[in-house]
Amino acid sequence: MGKRSKIAIGMGLGLVWGAALIWVGSTYVKLPIFTYTWTLALAFLFPGIVMALMIGRIAARRFFDDDAIDGAAFAPGSGAEIDARVLQNTFEQMVLALALWPVTGYILANNGPGVILCLGIGFALMRVLFWVGYHISPPLRALGFAGTFYPTVMALVWAGLYWVLR
Repeated sequence: MGKRSKIAIGMGLGLVWGAALIWVGSTYVKLPIFTYTWTLALAFLFPGIVMALMIGRIAARRFFDDDAIDGAAFAPGSGAEIDARVLQNTFEQMVLALALWPVTGYILANNGPGVILCLGIGFALMRVLFWVGYHISPPLRALGFAGTFYPTVMALVWAGLYWVLR
């Protein structure tokens, strides 16, 4: 199976994952509306923990690399350089989530907190999968990427449609 096939499968599974997260969050995770702020904070805790692990791993790699300890770039293709790319992409996805999840949860009102909490847990799981997949074989990171990106965008689209059509 070629790289594009693996990536396409990962993207498709990411879409399914996103739909499942939103469905579970809106159907089964029922939280009182007054817990919205707490739920939003908790939702970002899980991705934050994963990001802290990534930062810690890069710091450890830098500490034990005589060239990188002084701030030099990691060797291209090295495990440390891959970790740095994973962290960069995770940072980008986290900024997107920080920009979109609060308004998405607010618009969805009664279902929003459950959806946002599921998005946070799903984000953390998929970022770890992205990280591991990147080290095993770059095309395998597709599911981790899609499983983080698509749910955020799908939840925003759902909230937008809900807002326009209500």
